[in-house]
Amino acid sequence: MKHRIVVLGAGYAGAYAAGILSRRLSPAGTEITVVNAVPDFVERMRMHQLAAGHQVEPRKLADVFAGTGIRLRLARVTAVDPERRIVAVADADGGGELGYDTLFYALGSHVADHGVPGVAEHAFDVAGRPSALRLCERLDSLDRAGTGGSVLVVGDGLTGIETATELAEARPGLSVTLIAPGELGARLSTGARGHLRRACDRLRVTALEHTSVEAVEATRVLCDDGRALASDATVWTAGFEVSPIAAASGLEVAENGQIVVDRTMRSVSHPNVYAIGDAVHAIGDNGRPMPMSCGSAGYTGRQAIEAIVGRLTGGKVPHTKLVYLFNHISLGRRDGMLQMVDDEGRAKPRYVGGWKAARIKVGIIKGSLWATAHPTLGLPKRKHRLATAPDGSVEKAAA
Repeated sequence: MKHRIVVLGAGYAGAYAAGILSRRLSPAGTEITVVNAVPDFVERMRMHQLAAGHQVEPRKLADVFAGTGIRLRLARVTAVDPERRIVAVADADGGGELGYDTLFYALGSHVADHGVPGVAEHAFDVAGRPSALRLCERLDSLDRAGTGGSVLVVGDGLTGIETATELAEARPGLSVTLIAPGELGARLSTGARGHLRRACDRLRVTALEHTSVEAVEATRVLCDDGRALASDATVWTAGFEVSPIAAASGLEVAENGQIVVDRTMRSVSHPNVYAIGDAVHAIGDNGRPMPMSCGSAGYTGRQAIEAIVGRLTGGKVPHTKLVYLFNHISLGRRDGMLQMVDDEGRAKPRYVGGWKAARIKVGIIKGSLWATAHPTLGLPKRKHRLATAPDGSVEKAAA
């Protein structure tokens, strides 16, 4: 019987990892299934560009996995039962259950509303393609009206900064305000904060600092200081959170719902489960939890791949790097910042800004898409057969 590997989620982390596993493990002993709710690979790092009106063509997962032998199941994950090794899914036909021997959990994250009233009903976001397209359609309608419009971007993290500057550059008729709970770009170095302020001034982005939003309504937001700010489109970028599925399944999770793993990305409570990307509570080489980011997805994904291949084939399980070196922020299409960080995750004084940083960011985005769309290109062609335990079971060999 083949060893069943089920990958939950086909974002940057899940799609790439599934492809690598298909290249390195022999199909004679393994069966890989990827479960994803939508048929397209979502370039999450470019959804703010899609919302601004730029073309971001979807890439079909069926094309990504063509020739790999991977089975693609288009369905939404509703539950995981790690005791029975079962994943419950829902689709247009009603759904069903998938059994697994090794589970690769890469369900990522979604927008966190932090309990603020009205976010779900009235705010837009750029966390996925459908939501980015909804925002784009709203902004198109404001453009057609010819009277401008006010856009409030709530949250000055990386996503908020990129969204506000991209919208302002692509749609100069809009009045864009970026709402920050503290000083604008507080996590950046002094020099980078200055660069950000100059970019906002150039693009006519108004920065509203030391302000928190207490409620979102259809045409305004209510702030903690009593002000009511008019808004034709409120974009919520105030953080992300993980799906409650892992916690509900009985897997050991951190306080924020991320799956707790050992150094090889293996669940500390259920050894047949591996977690990567935003879904994992992984301790980096600096002794701190890895942040939710595309970079962390790559590092945790590589470690999990090495662990699964090593354990299933009876080989060595190496420790790959788990590092976080910099934050890369685009400021429209022709400006950006590369902010180096130290082992504590704090900004170093040095940063790179301007056109050069923007081009580096474009290269990172293109490289991530290329690696996901060609997951097996350039890897050794030799496929490794699975090892077996004395009783003939692959499962015990992998334990």
